[in-house]
Amino acid sequence: MIDRDQLKRELAAFGLTPDEVALDRLDEYAGRLVEANRVMNLTAITEPGAIVTRHFADSATLLTAVDPPRGASLIDVGSGAGFPGLVVKILRPDLRVTLLDGTRKRVDFLARTAEALGLTVDAVHARAEEAAVLPQYREKFDFAAARAVAELRLLGEYALGFVKVGGVLVAMKGRLTEEETAAAAHCLSLMGAREEARRALTLADGSERTLLTLKKISHTPTGYPRPSAKMAKKPL
Repeated sequence: MIDRDQLKRELAAFGLTPDEVALDRLDEYAGRLVEANRVMNLTAITEPGAIVTRHFADSATLLTAVDPPRGASLIDVGSGAGFPGLVVKILRPDLRVTLLDGTRKRVDFLARTAEALGLTVDAVHARAEEAAVLPQYREKFDFAAARAVAELRLLGEYALGFVKVGGVLVAMKGRLTEEETAAAAHCLSLMGAREEARRALTLADGSERTLLTLKKISHTPTGYPRPSAKMAKKPL
């Protein structure tokens, strides 16, 4: 379905070289995505070339921000149709990947697709603010990623509770303004994180991206994240 040469070119621009198994899996993933999208709302992007750029290459940029050691754990917070988590699992099958989403149909799609691709993931149906306080997920992950989920001061509260001290959250954003960063400073500090790096990227179609790497330096206090209604009413 997808143009493999296009995919290889776009990944090579970010220093990534997928093997043939990964290319096969990404091709099948694209087909399953388009087919499932006929009956459920997974994505507005269904043209093969756009899937390559806006979903696959975009998701793969996570691996330019971090280089997880073999066997590291990664949670994709608000995974949606699997971006970036399932793409990263395809490129790095050694990683222990959890795909978290609040919509059951999406989680079922992720579980079925991963199984069809011969990959083992933990596909979890839960809201982030509810899962992040559960013992099995609380500060259990080496890495967390969130792609186009929420503004930074909300995202920090949603996601940093999953990350163990010494771990990293990568916020995958479009254009990230100084105003958004400044507004999130209190939240990120309270959640136990500090900014470690920021990288601006441009996709093949000209879309701008920012990868903000946040290092977890202390435990997230008990009581966070708060229920979503409280977060929306009174952001940190």
